[in-house]
Amino acid sequence: MAFTLGMCFLSADRDTSAFAADGDQPAVIRAGMIGLDTSHVPAFTKIFNDKSASDLFAKIEIVAAYPGGTELPASRDRVEKFTQQVREMGVEIVPTISELLEKVDVILLESVDGRIHLEEAVPVILAGKPLFIDKPLAGSLSDAIAIYQLAEKHNVPVFSSSSMRFSPGVQELANDESLGTIAGAVAWGSCSYQEGTPDLYFYGIHGVELLYTLMGPGCQTVVRTQTEDTDIVTGTWADGRIGTYRGIRKNKADFGAVAFGTKAIKSTEKAGGYEPLCVEIAKFLISKESPIDNKTTIEMFAFMEAADESKRTGGHPVTIADVMKKANEAATKSLAEITNQP
Repeated sequence: MAFTLGMCFLSADRDTSAFAADGDQPAVIRAGMIGLDTSHVPAFTKIFNDKSASDLFAKIEIVAAYPGGTELPASRDRVEKFTQQVREMGVEIVPTISELLEKVDVILLESVDGRIHLEEAVPVILAGKPLFIDKPLAGSLSDAIAIYQLAEKHNVPVFSSSSMRFSPGVQELANDESLGTIAGAVAWGSCSYQEGTPDLYFYGIHGVELLYTLMGPGCQTVVRTQTEDTDIVTGTWADGRIGTYRGIRKNKADFGAVAFGTKAIKSTEKAGGYEPLCVEIAKFLISKESPIDNKTTIEMFAFMEAADESKRTGGHPVTIADVMKKANEAATKSLAEITNQP
């Protein structure tokens, strides 16, 4: 089954006992976390469980978590520390995802290693739990597509985003009417790699999401130039606009962007921390509606995967359509294997 870009989640087929209607929602939605190996875990827990901070956060409480973890150093070397931190914040630690699902209404999948996100997402989706997946959505484009395919099949809402998209300065720039129409953009930021996933998935995704916040979907071809210190990835959009991402591995590596408008040129830098993203997560977990169209998220991952393919071919242009075709075929196969379906 090829990935379809339009999805409807609120079907009567799904068990929506905890979310059937606004009046039927529990006074407090019980949230669980999968993967306690990122600094996002204690930061998000502090935000969500601080009931004095916002009426919105008062509707959700992180009550339980499954530590998870992989051999990836960024996971292996931090899972114990972050597990202890959330335990001290009153969160119950459980040994399996299945036990976690019995205790919660919704899930935040936080595992730092995107390679296991599909495997961890499957039981959540099959249990009908609304699911936020922290960056990266998955460890490959095919896995990302498979997650949305399974969610579509079971009518389960899924949302994934970098915190960069909802930074106040970025949102202000994206919605600045004085720019006129955004005719192009350049975004930049830190770009360390994780072995086993496309180069931009691990940290480059922040800057790529920033670029897509300004440009929107519609990229057709991608070209990448790489040196020891820097990545330059240029996309050509269907309407002729050009968007460029600059990934920085050495030297000054703040996040920022420039939008080239029909009436003005303006820039922004990162600001806002995690709370703006947590606000969007809370709205999603309550409404079951993602603030980002799934096709935009998938195209972002196709953009990053096409960048790797361009690198492999010596900097030649790679089309989004080509990488999507290959990934759709792989997604169908991997989803059948992981869910033991023929």
